[in-house]
Amino acid sequence: MNKWKLPLIIGIGVIAVILLCVFGVQSTQNKAIALEEQVNTAQSDIKVQEKRRVDLVYNLADCVKQYDKHEADTLTAIAEGRGSTGDIENVTTAITAVSEAYPELKSNENYKQLMNELAMTENLIAEYRINYNKQIKEYNRYVRKFPTRMFLNMLGYEVMDYQYLDYNAPVDAPQNLFD
Repeated sequence: MNKWKLPLIIGIGVIAVILLCVFGVQSTQNKAIALEEQVNTAQSDIKVQEKRRVDLVYNLADCVKQYDKHEADTLTAIAEGRGSTGDIENVTTAITAVSEAYPELKSNENYKQLMNELAMTENLIAEYRINYNKQIKEYNRYVRKFPTRMFLNMLGYEVMDYQYLDYNAPVDAPQNLFD
């Protein structure tokens, strides 16, 4: 009976060590997967806001065109209206002329709202870029640590590079905005 106890204990010990290693490696890989997904999510957040920025710029340009046209049409109509009535002869006409000289044009509210949204989008992009860099840093720190580095290198996990801002205008950048 004593002859099989020692090999049984050694066998159970070896199996326990193997299981411990397998679960340790799997745990390491699971954390790397979670960190990698955080990096991908952070990058996706940036792309969503960059797309929103492009859409807002197009809307802003369109709004400015419409506002400019509306203002020009309004001022032209006022000038034509004055020309057809002749000289200002009484006080009522003078008051009307002063109020018409500087009409309150309400269409600029859309312009202001789009500008605010664009500013908020730029702030969000900056925050998301900070978050993205933070996620890259956390991922890289984990992947480069010993002993996880050994396991993750075998599994194909590598250090990620930070993505720096590219200031070149995209191909689909708005052009001829005020034609």
